[in-house]
Amino acid sequence: MAGGLALTPPQVDVTSAARKDPAASVASVHTRAEAEKVATEFEHMFLSQMLQPMFAGLSTEAPFGGGSGEEMFKPMLIDQYAGAIAARGGVGVRDAVLKEILKLQGLE
Repeated sequence: MAGGLALTPPQVDVTSAARKDPAASVASVHTRAEAEKVATEFEHMFLSQMLQPMFAGLSTEAPFGGGSGEEMFKPMLIDQYAGAIAARGGVGVRDAVLKEILKLQGLE
């Protein structure tokens, strides 16, 4: 994009084990880096759930919105928003979760 602002999506692994079974991920944490990853993934999941109601009542009209395509892709868009927020510092959930994981695992 010449002369414009190029946005790069965050690289967050949305298929990780933490998204499927957070308790198993916490139990398998052995290093601080693993704890940070699990805490970030938890915040991503939390933000995704919190953003869902914001988009539930929005109505879009033709020619640029609506239809089955929008309904199919809206959850993916919301998940990407949540990932972008979490990757760029989040809202503070990550820090609290990280502190508890480290305490539970005796890492700090």
